[in-house]
Amino acid sequence: MTDTGKQYEHLPVLLEEVLEMWFSRSDGFYVDGTFGRGGHSRALLAKLDAEGRLTGIDRDPLAIAEGEKLASEDSRFQIKASRFDCLPEVVAEQGRPIDGLLLDLGVSSPQLDDAGRGFSFLRDGPLDMRMDPTSGESAADWLARAEEKEIADVLYRYGEERKSRWIAKRICETRKEQPITRTLQLADLIESVLGRSEPGKHPATRSFQALRIHINGELDALTEVLEQSLETLAIGGRLAIISFHSLEDRIVKLFIRDHSGRAPKGRGGLPLGDEMPQRLEPIGKAIRAGKAELKVNVRSRSAVLRVAEKVA
Repeated sequence: MTDTGKQYEHLPVLLEEVLEMWFSRSDGFYVDGTFGRGGHSRALLAKLDAEGRLTGIDRDPLAIAEGEKLASEDSRFQIKASRFDCLPEVVAEQGRPIDGLLLDLGVSSPQLDDAGRGFSFLRDGPLDMRMDPTSGESAADWLARAEEKEIADVLYRYGEERKSRWIAKRICETRKEQPITRTLQLADLIESVLGRSEPGKHPATRSFQALRIHINGELDALTEVLEQSLETLAIGGRLAIISFHSLEDRIVKLFIRDHSGRAPKGRGGLPLGDEMPQRLEPIGKAIRAGKAELKVNVRSRSAVLRVAEKVA
């Protein structure tokens, strides 16, 4: 069972950079699509005036509880229990387009540090991995029923695990003898297949990432919310996305490129495919955490921030 009494430190990643590049008007309507423990949201509320509004979105019941607490303290804020690809509903509820959408992708520090959530390969706990542990299928349940090829495909596609077939085979062999229900049980199984060939990186890193992404439908939700942003952002509204691995960042990078008139061209400057009208303008280049932040928050080392403004 998740220990709801524990307090986990959560440092919002790239906070200053987000506020500098994303915030545009003090009376605007903003959406924090990954509320978490509210670090980015609280900093934004401090910059909004009495007319400004902020909606937080999250699937995690503990995040919702934190959001409800904040909503009781600040009438400019509301929390919505949902996946973040619900922007049309949010806009309909507010009756106005979005001036800024923020997504801080992946698993949060409190989720990772709580062994009961099943995200960590360093702490023993139930193999759950659901952002919302009250609905859907856990990682343990999925591994118990999925076919070997399906497991291998998920590990390769979402974790870029080169030896996905070997791991999938071992999982299917093991589950015949005993169910795989614990995080360290799975982590040890993966290590027995891969060994410790990469210094400083646990062999289960890629597989746990892949399972989490699959169980929560994370890349599908990201693709959907990006498309929704084109219709729900106001002209001049900004999209800010923090990603933590190449799969997420590639989707964001290509989306911004394709909708900003910067798609690659062939000979004679002709577009390689159907050219899309420009709807976004990139704001600066991709940003990574500086040395000062890395010293106090090691988990920011892989964070990449991309910002774009809607122009049409």
